[in-house]
Amino acid sequence: MPLSVVIITRDVAGQLGPCLQSTAFADETIVVDSGSQDGTIALAEGHGARVISHDWQGFGEQKQFAVAQAKYDWVLCLDSDERVSTELRQSIEATLRMPEYKAYKMARCNRFMGRYLRYGEGYPDWSLRLFHRGHAQWSDDTVHEKVITEATVGMLNGDLLHESEQGLTDYLDKQNRYTSLQALRLHRDGVRVGWAQLVMSPLARFIKFYVLRGGFRDGIPGLVHILIGCFNTFSKYAKLMEYNKGAQ
Repeated sequence: MPLSVVIITRDVAGQLGPCLQSTAFADETIVVDSGSQDGTIALAEGHGARVISHDWQGFGEQKQFAVAQAKYDWVLCLDSDERVSTELRQSIEATLRMPEYKAYKMARCNRFMGRYLRYGEGYPDWSLRLFHRGHAQWSDDTVHEKVITEATVGMLNGDLLHESEQGLTDYLDKQNRYTSLQALRLHRDGVRVGWAQLVMSPLARFIKFYVLRGGFRDGIPGLVHILIGCFNTFSKYAKLMEYNKGAQ
């Protein structure tokens, strides 16, 4: 089956090259860009991608728009900081010769503080990214979007490599934006939280991923990763409380 790779971008010239190199096996590459000024568009076109300009709609809607622009029904959706490993590419190619399912998930391996995390919250981080667009679509979530399908989901071999941070300052800035968007979405949905959830949710996250799933085996990067994740949970609910209080 022919394959379209779809990627959404904005000012990612420093990341996009390796992503496009790793997907050169696809039959076409679609890049949907929302106002890049750093050479992203020229870089994408230089790798043979078809670039489409589209105003930012939020992660979910932007990715679904990109899927709709593809020439082929089988799509592989990637972010600019992700790379398809050799084993994953071979698995995708073998699967598309005779697909058993209409959607497939793959293990995503996150690189953090110079190390690919192999335990805890950082791995395997299963991500549904390969699907027939007639049987699956992206949710309309502004952030932390996901692919929605009623089809049985298969599993691919090999890792999707994720360069999850370009330095801690950049990573923390991104997490701050994400937790604000999450809290606003919850507020609009009428969700309310109390002090127990504010305190216990981060603690439960730490125990689940750092202790029970062995995040401690990833050393200092694993510890920093889970502590930031726990603070994100705390921050999301604290911001939600603030939004709810302001609406009273």
